[in-house]
Amino acid sequence: MRQILRLTVNGEAAESLVAPHQSLADFLREDLGLTGTKHGCDLGDCGACTVLVDGEPRLSCITLALECEGREVTTIEGVARDGRVHPVQEAFDRCVAAQCGYCTPGLVLSCVALLRDNPSPSEAQIRAGLSGNICRCTGYTKIMDAVREAAVELAGQAPSPAEGSRRD
Repeated sequence: MRQILRLTVNGEAAESLVAPHQSLADFLREDLGLTGTKHGCDLGDCGACTVLVDGEPRLSCITLALECEGREVTTIEGVARDGRVHPVQEAFDRCVAAQCGYCTPGLVLSCVALLRDNPSPSEAQIRAGLSGNICRCTGYTKIMDAVREAAVELAGQAPSPAEGSRRD
């Protein structure tokens, strides 16, 4: 039996009838057409489906849509503000931190939450903050560069050439 789900997605009120077993990932992709949230493993292991629920990273493939009743969900489509991409997205682009790009939406959302909670993370803190996201293409070096660069930018400082990304 379907139930009414009311929540806020990317700053907009959303309402839909959902099945009790429907995942948040399926709701976002199928009901709302927000396909930036990726299906990866569908087991909560890879992080490709990461979204923010009330500002905290959540694996949407193992989160029931109905668990988000009355909550705020942010997907990759909602990270940009006022027509400008988020500094984390800019840093990923500058550092060429994505190869195939499939894991990138989940990584970006994890980074957004990490840098909001810890504006100047250490290497170990970055690794811990991204530990729920698997990237099979990059080797993580450029992703780490992007997080460091975004941290500097979010702190209001432009990265110096010495602090900038490694593009080798």
